[in-house]
Amino acid sequence: MSADGGMTFWDHLDVLRGTLIRIVVAVLLVSVAIFCMKSWVFDGLIFAPTRPDFFVYKWLKADVNIQLVNLDISAQFFTHIKVSLMLGLVAAFPYIVYELWKFIAPALYQNEKSAVKKAFGFASLLFYIGVAVGYIFVFPVTLQFFQGYSISDSLTNNFSLQSYISMLTSMVLLFGIVFEFPSVLAVLSKMGLVTRSSLRKYRRHALVGILVVAAIITPADPVSMLIAAAPLYLLYELSVFVCAKDNK
Repeated sequence: MSADGGMTFWDHLDVLRGTLIRIVVAVLLVSVAIFCMKSWVFDGLIFAPTRPDFFVYKWLKADVNIQLVNLDISAQFFTHIKVSLMLGLVAAFPYIVYELWKFIAPALYQNEKSAVKKAFGFASLLFYIGVAVGYIFVFPVTLQFFQGYSISDSLTNNFSLQSYISMLTSMVLLFGIVFEFPSVLAVLSKMGLVTRSSLRKYRRHALVGILVVAAIITPADPVSMLIAAAPLYLLYELSVFVCAKDNK
């Protein structure tokens, strides 16, 4: 403590260290539990998008049946660990948000706490919606495109285990993080850094940017791009809605 009773920089650093330690322990504990559910995790969840009965393929009337190959002696073991940690992070996300809220809450003014608390509470829901959109829609559509893409009839697409897991984890987590956008804007709006009118003013620019992002993360046909762009644009409109009204 400082002489006036406030916390010093080192006190804050010590509190942050404790917060990070609790987060890491929570993620590891959940990851260990998930590690012990290997069959359910991989056969029921991770590899479901490789099978033709995945419901998105039925909806799109797509012929998808992907065979994965393992080319590395230790790849399956380390993939098991990587996926367990990723799912542990996803499952423990509400607790992570709670710990972060406890850390920053003392530094906020009373009029800021209510808005920031609501934004943090909404963050977990948005994160899980983003993860679901990435897993259920965007990743399978991207997988379908790459399965059918070929530069020569003499080549056959057999995806490696590592490349499949890498794309799945990065895309799912990316959408989970992107869906935090409204929560961030709600906090910035409360602090006066972003206004509803400014978001409305740049709506067309945002739409172009969203289409560009969708084209990058799903380098497929126009239908696939629109499937990815639609939830991102709805997310932007939600951001406009949650921002505080402009002061008169």
